[in-house]
Amino acid sequence: MSHPPVAATIAELRSSGWRSRTVKEELRANLLERLASGAEILPTVIGYDETVLPAIENAILAGHDLVFLGERGQAKTRMARLLVGLLDEWLPVVRGGELNDDPYAPVSPAARAIVERDGEDTPIDWLPRDRRYAEKLATPDITIADLIGEVDPIKVAEGRYLSDELTLHYGLIPRANRGIVAINELPDLAERIQVGLLNVLEERDVQIRGFTVRLALDLFVVASANPEDYTSRGRIITPLKDRLGSQIRTHYPRTLGHELRIVAQEKQRFAPAEAEPTVVVPAFMEELVAELTHLARRSPEISQRSGVSVRVSVANMEILEAVALKRAVRLAESVAVPRVSDLGAIVASTVGKVELESVGDEAPEERIVERLITKALYATFNRRVILDDLDGVVEAFEGGFTVETGDLTPSREYVAWMREVPGMGAAVHALGAFDATDGAEEPAVVASAVEFLLEGLHLARRINKDRIPGGTVYHR
Repeated sequence: MSHPPVAATIAELRSSGWRSRTVKEELRANLLERLASGAEILPTVIGYDETVLPAIENAILAGHDLVFLGERGQAKTRMARLLVGLLDEWLPVVRGGELNDDPYAPVSPAARAIVERDGEDTPIDWLPRDRRYAEKLATPDITIADLIGEVDPIKVAEGRYLSDELTLHYGLIPRANRGIVAINELPDLAERIQVGLLNVLEERDVQIRGFTVRLALDLFVVASANPEDYTSRGRIITPLKDRLGSQIRTHYPRTLGHELRIVAQEKQRFAPAEAEPTVVVPAFMEELVAELTHLARRSPEISQRSGVSVRVSVANMEILEAVALKRAVRLAESVAVPRVSDLGAIVASTVGKVELESVGDEAPEERIVERLITKALYATFNRRVILDDLDGVVEAFEGGFTVETGDLTPSREYVAWMREVPGMGAAVHALGAFDATDGAEEPAVVASAVEFLLEGLHLARRINKDRIPGGTVYHR
């Protein structure tokens, strides 16, 4: 962020040529500049370029307050926060004012008194744009005092009258004047609180303790809600819906590629410890993780009203990397790579993030997730592998070859199996388990590819498998 402008008084501000404009004018002008330059409008938001972002641009250009409708984990709050980037970098405010007062048109009693007293010598401060954003998670216990304001008993005790505006302690919304105010999960506000927002959105004035306080508040309002709460349950009053200019429907990533880009962007990263193994996740394992989430979003056994967040994919990737790292440390291997035998670990990171349509002894959460993992693996196998190319592998098993895999089976053993079985090396190579520059094999990646191919053959009913303590035996 650059340094604030040098103007320190209203007189200097006038000399600089600065002119007042509303928040919506500011957002609109800055958006037009970005559109003209081809710059990103909401960086780090992935998968919305042809759906959600055009609707946001239209709403801003039209001067609309807006509401994001979508299930959990669809970047609603992130987009609200990123809108701050469309504000001017610095904003002049009256020093000593309570409501980010415009030096040319102050609204708070304190700022008006200062300007009346000091005139053109009124001192000003420069407010950075990241301080022009206020956010509130709507809960049933929120009061009008929280959002709009309340009479301050201390000021009354000092001798002021209740009708004196100087007795007021302003709430979140007035204090967000000349900025963006976001209310998450809007339908969770009590109806009487929703009523209190009506004037703020339309007439831009507020009522506190029975008397009207005329404040020409300048706000851009962003709300978020679950579609079911906002529409069918009647948890939001119709006049409030009518005052939110644009209703924008969000969605989950529609492609595996978008899902994986979000995972790569959002997953936790740690500074590696000394001599810590390097974690590598092959493309087929990444795709499997994304496929699991996409299958969960279509599963009739999982509640689609609650949604299946991208956080499922992120958490599952983090767990797979953790399991692989733990194994590499125990086996003293320099590279850690997730395997099919690690997939059982992601049950724990999945069940807590999905809600089932019905829960009973016949279909426990863990079993439903395990079935989805199996389907995801088979779908990924069918996309990645041509089954006929593995005829030589199947013939080797028909000839009596067996493989015992396990969480702690060293990677070098998989390399030996790959070399021993006809056709296995070519299939592993096709999965990208060799270095693209020199063709060298990385044992840990080979191990992951071999397990993926063996499990895919089992699911295709070409070979059998038996579970044993600590591992799996594949055989004919």
